Amino acid sequence: MKRFYKDVSVSPDGDAFAILLDGRPMKTPQRHPLAVPNVNLADAIATEWAAQGEDILPGTMPLTGLAQGALDQVEHERDRIVSRIAAFADSDMLYYRADPNQQALIDYQADHWDPLLDWAKQRYDVSFNLICGIRYEAQPVETIARLTSVVAAQDDYSIAAMLSLVGLSGSLIATLALVEQVHDVEALWPQVNLEELWQEQQWGRDDQATAARDIKKAEFAAAAHFLDLSRS
Repeated sequence: MKRFYKDVSVSPDGDAFAILLDGRPMKTPQRHPLAVPNVNLADAIATEWAAQGEDILPGTMPLTGLAQGALDQVEHERDRIVSRIAAFADSDMLYYRADPNQQALIDYQADHWDPLLDWAKQRYDVSFNLICGIRYEAQPVETIARLTSVVAAQDDYSIAAMLSLVGLSGSLIATLALVEQVHDVEALWPQVNLEELWQEQQWGRDDQATAARDIKKAEFAAAAHFLDLSRS
């Protein structure tokens, strides 16, 4: 799409802040007003639109996309999206350890993942079943219920960010560590890519895999930034 506006601005709109293009309020794809809860997030979204060149490139506007998701999807399909996020309480990647014949990797996983799980155990009063290999084993019913309630307690903007974060990381526990501001992106990204990075240490770097991982990291960082901005 060609750029069709000159000026981008932010204006108070009740308890929210609207993004304006040439003085006209923006709409989401579902025609809801693009008005967000604080001026910091609104300014960041406006900056994305102001930075567009002759062509509008949605892929360069992750904060806009996440805000649209909060307004178009989470606000109107909250229970479904909470369920999608909470499903990771039963399948978090941190539960799954290497086969018993890979003891060095099992030890490496324990060194890096157990502190995160220990934090979650204490923070939410839950327990976890650790699994060797790729076989499925259900997590305790009480753990799933508790973590589901934690997800459901978040606001719409946090849930929009969390949906992206769990999809990119495969870990609800790592996502909650961001929500709770226990760790930042730079600390968590190697954790949720641990096995891939381990393989690189053993066999060498794969440039194509590294490039794909860097793209995902940028998306992960954008979702974490959106999470922080929505609460500032």
